[in-house]
Amino acid sequence: METSKDQTVRWSMLKHGDWAIYLAATAAGLCYVGSVNQPFAELEAWVEKHRPQSALVKDDPWLKPFATELMEYLQGTREHFSMDCDLSGTPFQLAVWEALRQIPYGQTASYTDIANIIEKPAAVRAVGAAIGANPVLITVPCHRVVGKNGSLTGYRGGLPMKTTLLDLEKKTNRGVKHG
Repeated sequence: METSKDQTVRWSMLKHGDWAIYLAATAAGLCYVGSVNQPFAELEAWVEKHRPQSALVKDDPWLKPFATELMEYLQGTREHFSMDCDLSGTPFQLAVWEALRQIPYGQTASYTDIANIIEKPAAVRAVGAAIGANPVLITVPCHRVVGKNGSLTGYRGGLPMKTTLLDLEKKTNRGVKHG
């Protein structure tokens, strides 16, 4: 993770079918994957809150490697990401986000499962808050977290996006790139 407070955040838009998703990265890696079909203001607000000293610069070539991996995922030909991520959060959030990365492609886990993985079984609500703060949708797969009874629960990208991602993973659980 970069320590410089004055860094450039480069952005691009990924288009897949009728989805448009803003992506952003620093020199250290992908730092933001937006919600489907949300305005640029969503990315601007995130940068202002989490990287206020950063310049926000459109740079499609810089984001191409990230966009390529995400596109492969959305096309059902990739299940693991090899890209670096530049995640900024509390130690608790970082632990939760790392636990999310351990949920296998095509499977789900509950908030309680994640709390147990990070050895904080009483912190289920805090786990939910950390999941809600995940800045890189899809690559840190918070869409794989469901309610204890298997029900679909909140998702920053909206429940239709979550449902689409889970359905994609169930359909294409074989023959995909692993890294």
